[in-house]
Amino acid sequence: MNLKSLYKISVVLLFMGVTSAAQAQVNTLTPKEKKEGWKLLFDGKTSKGWRSAKSSSFPTGANGWIIKDGLLTIQSSDGKESQNAGDIITVGEYGAFELNFDFKLTRGANSGVKYFVTMKENSGASAIGLEYQVLDDDVHPDAKLGRDGNRTLASLYDLKTSTKAGAVKPIGEWNTGKVIVYPNNHVEHWLNGVKVLEYERKSPEYRELVKMSKHKVWKDFGEADKGHILLQDHGNEVSYRNIKIKTL
Repeated sequence: MNLKSLYKISVVLLFMGVTSAAQAQVNTLTPKEKKEGWKLLFDGKTSKGWRSAKSSSFPTGANGWIIKDGLLTIQSSDGKESQNAGDIITVGEYGAFELNFDFKLTRGANSGVKYFVTMKENSGASAIGLEYQVLDDDVHPDAKLGRDGNRTLASLYDLKTSTKAGAVKPIGEWNTGKVIVYPNNHVEHWLNGVKVLEYERKSPEYRELVKMSKHKVWKDFGEADKGHILLQDHGNEVSYRNIKIKTL
């Protein structure tokens, strides 16, 4: 075997090693993260810790949520909001926290990560909560609705617009979202390491935003002291992984 062939084999083996190492870090916590108090909300293999927003079981089956290759994926079902498999929520409830998650959109897709979901509203559609919007802004019509872009990717849905120029990765690639809720109710949304918005939950300014939104029909919207984390079924294929939380 000549040197050129050996070099090619070495490159392939190195690539395979890097790929395997990267895959091994998905849905896992480093020793540092464990020491800091991080907990995985998705283990990459099972639905442990999650249930349907409509029942105590986890929704699977045709066009439902599937767990495969370390991903938690809602399958496509004609773009209908929570009318097929439906949303899923964490079994646990959270108050002050830092939440990290990776998401991958398909073309034209819509979903969302909600927090402070209490399940008391019985909306008939997606469960009610503050929402980190997950959306293909270029294709999905929701991006053009609301006020001043407050239904676009990483925005506080229908309340406050994210400022994310240069932070968005293309459709089909992984993006990393983060929501931080501090004990004093200061909240931040992050996208791929960039802080894209912040607000003060329960403040007069926050309540004014609610009055101008579709959420105004819900009493004390988004003001619960604790609630579930929710992944939304909006009828489009979207995948999640590396979902983890740390209590603050």
